[in-house]
Amino acid sequence: MKIKPFQVAFPDFSVIDDPDNYCTTVKYEFNTHKTAGLYRKTPKKALYVYQIEHGGRKHTGIVALNDVKDFFAGKVKKHENTLGEKERLHMNLTLEWKAVLKPVLLTYPTVPEISEWLLNYTRHHHTIFNTRFGKRGHVHRVWQIAQPADIEALQTLFSTKVPESYIADGHHRTTTMALLHERKAQYPELDVDHLFCAFFADNQLDILDYNRAVSALRNDRSPLYFLAQLSKVFEIEPLPEARKPEKNHELTLFLGKEWFSLQWRPEILAKYAGQDVIFDATLLNECVLRDILNIQDVRTDTRIEYVDGSKGLRGIEKACSRQEAGFVLFPVTFDNLIRVADSGGSLPPKSTYFEPRLKSGVLVHLLDHIHPQQTSPQ
Repeated sequence: MKIKPFQVAFPDFSVIDDPDNYCTTVKYEFNTHKTAGLYRKTPKKALYVYQIEHGGRKHTGIVALNDVKDFFAGKVKKHENTLGEKERLHMNLTLEWKAVLKPVLLTYPTVPEISEWLLNYTRHHHTIFNTRFGKRGHVHRVWQIAQPADIEALQTLFSTKVPESYIADGHHRTTTMALLHERKAQYPELDVDHLFCAFFADNQLDILDYNRAVSALRNDRSPLYFLAQLSKVFEIEPLPEARKPEKNHELTLFLGKEWFSLQWRPEILAKYAGQDVIFDATLLNECVLRDILNIQDVRTDTRIEYVDGSKGLRGIEKACSRQEAGFVLFPVTFDNLIRVADSGGSLPPKSTYFEPRLKSGVLVHLLDHIHPQQTSPQ
């Protein structure tokens, strides 16, 4: 990968009372904030170290531009299919903002030399800003890498050690920029040649479970009836207390205020034995949601509510106050994600949830090259 320096914009957090609310609402107010001079811009092109600390752990990566042609060449690999409707929405917002408000999160197999370089840099340089998000207690820190020798050293490491990367979060932002690049003649004033990226090695990210709360008791069917239907595809055991699955091909179920362990019957797994990787989300979509509940499109059916693993078991129980059955899945592994991406395949929708999460509006790539009213000190 050939990472490229650029001038990044970032808000003046000294005048923002509630960073959590700011990042939640920035997509509605970005142009107002920019016009008001709330955003600063680094005075010259640079690369940026981005670090998120929570729970006593520091997750560190690099924010940079990357040529969008690398996506077309297969060097930036996806593992999810995108929806045209969402791409149109992202495109309209990008053109309205003339900016990208959050980098695409890319991951790659850990390179010790890069990890050591970043550790040394953060130890010996000052941040350009850091801010605490109170809702979850995360601290976000950013360092600027502006010296030509440092930029060249990091570029060399990435070009020689990271031949390709994998989209962890931001599939629609990636394909939206690819579409804009293909139509670049229509937007001569905008930089649509680059992806705005945050590169985090795989040992700097965690893949959490992505779970489903489902309306399962239609036509006055009872929980017992639904369990009987599930018994056709699962071996079912009641659990004395709530817990997450302990291994691949085990799910846990919250139904009628009770918890159950579900393990796929051998004959179900045998039907999928020809697949390189058998994902529990695929089996759930096809054997339960489609065949038992007649849910044909898991992307759009309103009977499904997706609950990311960061919300814990309480999150699935809360979602089941609106739905009736909660399925908790074992997390996808990095190895399986990479195998699917390398083969050109895709995971089922909402299969992976990566942490830590980058926030919208913290670092912004301005596409129109217009400087905000303020610039940050070097």
